[in-house]
Amino acid sequence: MDKRNVASNSPLERTSLAYLDQRLAMAKHCSHEGVMAGAKAAVVATIATAIPTLASVRMLPWARANLNHTAQALIISTVAGAAYFIVADKTVLATARKNSFNRPSNA
Repeated sequence: MDKRNVASNSPLERTSLAYLDQRLAMAKHCSHEGVMAGAKAAVVATIATAIPTLASVRMLPWARANLNHTAQALIISTVAGAAYFIVADKTVLATARKNSFNRPSNA
């Protein structure tokens, strides 16, 4: 009796090494796009947050009294980190969704 329980035409049988390499390269490409988009968003968010934060500390008496350098850095870095992860996640998911509709020719 044959040890394999799958037919020779099943999708499990068709996963060759070249197919897996192609999928790995596609996954690396998706993650790289996500990292680049997230980094760009983090830079923009840092600038967009730093300007009003630093300006408010100079102009508003409450902010001058209550926001020390650590608080200012925490506000700016939190927004930058959130922007990075949100945009990177959305980019990776969008790229993976787009690539899931493009079936490889050998599948």
